[in-house]
Amino acid sequence: MPLNLRDLAGGVHAETLAAVTLGAVVATVSGVVANMWEGRVRQAQRERSAALLVGEAISTMYAILEGALRSMTVGERFGPVTRRMLLSARREIDIYERNRELLLDMRDAKLRVDLHSLMVRISMPLDGIIAALDDPAPKPDQPDARERGVAFLAETLTKFPALLTRLARVAGRDFERYTDIFAPNNDIFAPPAAPIASYAPPQPPP
Repeated sequence: MPLNLRDLAGGVHAETLAAVTLGAVVATVSGVVANMWEGRVRQAQRERSAALLVGEAISTMYAILEGALRSMTVGERFGPVTRRMLLSARREIDIYERNRELLLDMRDAKLRVDLHSLMVRISMPLDGIIAALDDPAPKPDQPDARERGVAFLAETLTKFPALLTRLARVAGRDFERYTDIFAPNNDIFAPPAAPIASYAPPQPPP
């Protein structure tokens, strides 16, 4: 016999219909909430990954440039060691530029703007110094383009520690272990406590 909706709503099947309707509503709401939560978790993971990759490249660049500035005070100012360090820092900037679209995963717009503006400011003097490395020494009455670039680079570097601290909060990683690589008191520059046996000169037979 055909099913009458009025009889269904007011008869013995009313409780079943209410239970099915409630279950469907609960399942729909649960699915929506789960999808929203999963989206937020994935967004947070992408944000942390972006901040980690960008932060490691920038902190490594910062450490190398700090070491380059120290090397300029020892021996030849723009000697081979300083040249290699400047070129290494430029390669770290290249890593940042190749992955710059990852900044879109970071929700803090102010952090994105501050980060990119500082990278532009640091790349300009660095490129100028590298381009002028092979230029002949200027005359005493002429300004040295390299020295002007070094002064601007050193002034810009002072703004990076605060930026790296902000990036560290997003990435959940402390970048200070990168920034003190070339510190004078770093343990990696300390002489070994004892000679390494494998590098010891061979002893003549008795």
